[in-house]
Formats: sequence, C-alpha cells, structure tokens
Amino acid sequence: MRLAILGPGGIAAKHAAAANALGHELVGVVGRDAARTQAFAAAHCGEPFTDLERMIAATAPELLIVTLPPFAHGGEVEHAAARGLHLLVEKPLALDRGTANRMVAAADAAGVVAANGFMYRFGDAVRAWRGEDTGPVGLFSAAYQCNALHAPWWRDEARSGGQLVEQVIHLIDLIRLVMGEPDSVYARRANLFHAAVEGYTGEDVSAVVFGWDDGRVATLNASNIATPGQWWKEWRVYAERMTGVFSGWNDAVFTPTTSGEPRRVQGATDVFQAQLADVVEAVETGRSPRVTLADGAKTLALALAAREAADARAEVRL
Repeated sequence: MRLAILGPGGIAAKHAAAANALGHELVGVVGRDAARTQAFAAAHCGEPFTDLERMIAATAPELLIVTLPPFAHGGEVEHAAARGLHLLVEKPLALDRGTANRMVAAADAAGVVAANGFMYRFGDAVRAWRGEDTGPVGLFSAAYQCNALHAPWWRDEARSGGQLVEQVIHLIDLIRLVMGEPDSVYARRANLFHAAVEGYTGEDVSAVVFGWDDGRVATLNASNIATPGQWWKEWRVYAERMTGVFSGWNDAVFTPTTSGEPRRVQGATDVFQAQLADVVEAVETGRSPRVTLADGAKTLALALAAREAADARAEVRL
C-alpha cells in the first residue's frame, strides 16, 4: 500500500519503521519545517513536502498516517478524508470534543477507513485477556509514572492537553476496552514540582476514579515526578473469574480466582506494526479497524472529563 506521513516527529519514526518492516511504500512526508521534513524523508524514505495537498497530488497515497501533536490539527484530517485517503491518526485526536467529532464526521461522510492510534490494544497480553473467560470486570487499577520534560509543546497544557490527555489517555482507553463506558468520574491533579520550569503548565501528578452505577470502579494514578529515565506503566484487572496483572501490553500474568495455576503471557509483538497491519487489512476487506476514530473520540471525551472533574474538584456525570 502507498503510505504518507503528516508530521515528521518522534512518533512518526515508529510508524515509518512499521511501514518499512511490513513492505509498504512510504511515498510522501509532510511537515512545516522543510529541513526537518527532508531529514526525515532521507532517513525513512518518501518525498518531502511542506504542503499536504501538493503531496497528495504528487504522490497519490492510499493511506495517510497523521502524527501531528494535538494542538496542530487545523482541518488536515478532514481534508485528507474528503480526498479519499484512508487514515491512521495518532492519539489524542484533538484538544476538544468538537474538533474530534468533526474528524469523525468527515471520515464517515467520505466512507474511508479511519483509525486512531491506541496501540496498547494490539499487545499480546491485552489481546490474550480479551480471549479469556474472565467474567465481568469489577475493578481496574492502573499507574503511569515517568519523569521527563519532553518537548516544549508537551509541557504546555494549552498545546498538549496535559499528562492526562496526552499520555494517561492510553490507560483510559484500556478501561473502556475491558469495562465499557463509565457513568461518572472524579479526579485530582496538581503541578507539584515543575511550577518553576518555564512553559510547564500541565499537571505532574494526578489521580482518577471512574465509576459505574452498578458499583464497578476503575482507578488511575499518574505522575511526571518519578525516577528520571524510567517509564513505569502497569495495570491490574480484577474480574469475576480471573485476575490479570499487566507489566505492559505484551506481558501479563493471568490467575484464576477459583482453581487453576497462574499463566504467564510474554509476547514480542511490535504494536505499531500490528496496528498498521490491522488498518491495511480493514482497507483491503472493507471492515472497520480495531480502533476507529469514533472510538478515539470517546476515549478523548473521558480524558477531558477527568481533567474537568479535577479542576472542579467534583464528581462529573458522564
């Protein structure tokens, strides 16, 4: 398949590597900075452009991988959909519900395959859990810990959405995957240790509780104040017939709650390759991708609601 990338940043390199590994042709790369775009194209293949429409006209891609940071969306997804390009858009879709919903509507109107980049769903352990007879999930407990300044745009909540919206959203998506849509959310967040860092306006510590009216609960805690250079993401799923302890998307231990021995799942799936393969197959067969843009908009809505609940210091009904 002929692929193109919009936004030649760090995450775009992972998508380009996946495309090359799967044997797809990367025909074009679009970025605002000409020198950076040329360097990316030289490293990963594809012709460099600074204008999306010129790239589409010159290279005729079938699938556009959109890796713009959340603040940078300005109608490009809608334009590409109207031009008939299938889409894989990085998360989060946007910084607000309205922009995300316009992307979903544009893709639906054009009839193109449109996926959102929640790659955790493609891990071996995550997929294995979905295949188990676990019974209903009663509790989901998760943590996301790191300590890095990241890019300047990431530190600025007005451009990134803050850690909840830009990073922790992956775990919020897993909550939706295994438990469905919650009925309420309560949260707290603060900038404890980065207030003096120029441009750092988002939170560096947070906690979230999602609730269901039938009594089920999901909890998250996150920080950007942990050990520098280390990333710790783990989650535990407590279901009627099984407990799952995940140390990553490919690694988990499943333990039956009644009888039976624990079972270790240790996979090696490249989730970016698996995600792209899913989108390509959806294009070829006409089915929906595993994570649609509409899915991504729903997960974004939960992340935004958690942030709103934290700022209001009140439970928000969903």
